[in-house]
Amino acid sequence: MKHHNNTRKGRTAKTAPAPIKVAQTWLATISPTPDKPLIDVSQAAPTAPPHPDMLRHMSQRVLSEPSLHRYGPILGNAALRQAMAAHWTQSYQADISNQNVAITSGCNQAFCAVVSAIADQGDNIILPRPWYFNHNMWLEMNDIETRALACNADMLPNPDHAASLIDANTKAICLVTPNNPTGVEYPSSLLDAFYDLARKHGIKLILDETYKDFRRGDGPPHRLVQNTDALETVIQLYSFSKVYRLMGHRIGAIITSATLLNEIEKFLDTVTICATPLGQDAALFGLEHLTEWVEDQRQVILSKQSIFRQAFTELEPLGWRILGCGAYFAYISYPFDMIATEFAQRLVEDQHILALPCDMFVPVSEHGKHRHLRIAFANIDQSEIEKMVERLTNLPYRLAPSAKGA
Repeated sequence: MKHHNNTRKGRTAKTAPAPIKVAQTWLATISPTPDKPLIDVSQAAPTAPPHPDMLRHMSQRVLSEPSLHRYGPILGNAALRQAMAAHWTQSYQADISNQNVAITSGCNQAFCAVVSAIADQGDNIILPRPWYFNHNMWLEMNDIETRALACNADMLPNPDHAASLIDANTKAICLVTPNNPTGVEYPSSLLDAFYDLARKHGIKLILDETYKDFRRGDGPPHRLVQNTDALETVIQLYSFSKVYRLMGHRIGAIITSATLLNEIEKFLDTVTICATPLGQDAALFGLEHLTEWVEDQRQVILSKQSIFRQAFTELEPLGWRILGCGAYFAYISYPFDMIATEFAQRLVEDQHILALPCDMFVPVSEHGKHRHLRIAFANIDQSEIEKMVERLTNLPYRLAPSAKGA
């Protein structure tokens, strides 16, 4: 009689637990007080509800539109795909068709769908590190190798270094800009270099542009999709979650060739069938009616970036450094002789500050080797930013050797 090995685990065992959930377990050890409330800078998700006009629209549509409670088209509702194509055409000064757009259940699903359509077990995808942890988690679960592309001191990846990582099994380079976790915006010239590299080697260039609406500059974020046949190489990912505060409704998008979307459609049909019709309807309302409000929200985030940078100057004489700052994030180095995960836990216990350690954004082989934290400041106000910095100014921890005398 043949015995089966029932102790063998599934694919999810190949990756670490969800980092945000891990960090939130640290809160069980503390009891915040009115004098010392929790300052949560761990997650980059708006806490405020959508615009009041959007809420009224959604409530009315729930009661009046029966189709919102049924399955919709796999690649997204036609009106939203068309509006998204028009928005992308205007934003990037390119010719984008609705046939180049798919609507997904959030930007995370967009990434998973793309990877499933272009890569198989044993292939590899290049991710700059520090990376967005959910990207690496999906690759690990699917036996797709993550090729770590170390960033320079300015938190920008080097195309020449990336070229040395490409082999016959490389399927794509994935860039996030503005970046999560570092906040850094990738210059157009750098994106051009990565586009040329991907095109030369016949691989895809995946651009996660979740935070494009919070860029510092005006005009097109880049000009890649203005190139002839650009969408045969470029795959753009987008999220409606941050810009319209629709996190729980899980609406994202993919912009790429119609040919690749035919393959992506298979993935979407077997996972969610369609993105939530109500969320799609809300996203369409946002594209059609909330342009000025989106710009107002961008200015709020840009203001918070400035406030954070100014407040942080109090820490620089003590050995702290900003490595990157933009969109919702700052990526910082601290001067203490503690590995990042230990330091992050101590900040929760001693200062009631919840931030994410860099060990959540780098390969396991690099855990404990960097003294970096991600600060997601978008959900706290000026007073909380200043209080956070104040709490950090007098930490009684032992300085790291390289930080002594700083």
